[in-house]
Amino acid sequence: MVANTLHAAAILIKEGGDWDWFINLSASDYPLVTQDDILYTLATLPRELNFIEHTSDIGWKEFQRARPVIIDPGLYSLKKSDVFWVTEKRSVPSAFKLFTGSAWMMLSHQFIEYCIWGWDNLPRTVLMYYSNFLSSPEGYFHTVICNAPEFKNTTVNHDLHFISWDNPPKQHPHFLTLDDFSKMVNSNTPFARKFVRDNPALLDKIDKELLGREANGFVPGGWTNSIEANLSDPKEFVKDLKQLRPGPGAERLKRLISGLISAEGFDKKHCI
Repeated sequence: MVANTLHAAAILIKEGGDWDWFINLSASDYPLVTQDDILYTLATLPRELNFIEHTSDIGWKEFQRARPVIIDPGLYSLKKSDVFWVTEKRSVPSAFKLFTGSAWMMLSHQFIEYCIWGWDNLPRTVLMYYSNFLSSPEGYFHTVICNAPEFKNTTVNHDLHFISWDNPPKQHPHFLTLDDFSKMVNSNTPFARKFVRDNPALLDKIDKELLGREANGFVPGGWTNSIEANLSDPKEFVKDLKQLRPGPGAERLKRLISGLISAEGFDKKHCI
């Protein structure tokens, strides 16, 4: 998954034009705000911020993920198969400190470039380490950013997702239902997960009440007007915030982000 994410990011750097943040999502995610809400809110933020939930307290993961050695056939085989466990154990690395957290994040253009180009070799070194690590998306970017002096003070400790975990938490969160709708809205997050494929009632409610999306249509906004007006040039994007039509979702997202970056001790809580 880390290799796929880096590959996608490399394509965006090469061919994706002018962009500020890279957001990784899965097929189990769904937005709770419109595109205009996101664009309008992010336009006011410093472009170097990285929204990544992280901690250096890796707990049980040290002995169940960091110390064991595995071989992942997915790195060299065309067919999917389970990893191979090696009997020997390894020590925790001393060249960098391990961090862990959520696999979902919003990373800045600058940090993504650093991960791709790796001009001081740290991203490559950490990548080789995590090729022998279960659930590497929950640690690779976190470890790189918190060991890079240039970026460790740019973190915002949040993954911008509403996720409902069991208590005690299991390996995966539970699938969301209509009972979670109010909590999703009140979380002020722009995304939520996980959604089950064969239960469209909740997605229909989000479309109707939060996104204003018609069945089989796009979420309306200034960006759709811009595209319709520039069909001859598919590279034309919204360039003026006055073209956007933010709704209540923009206010919710603004409350979330403002609360995160204005919290007491924010500047002292990077990468701890």
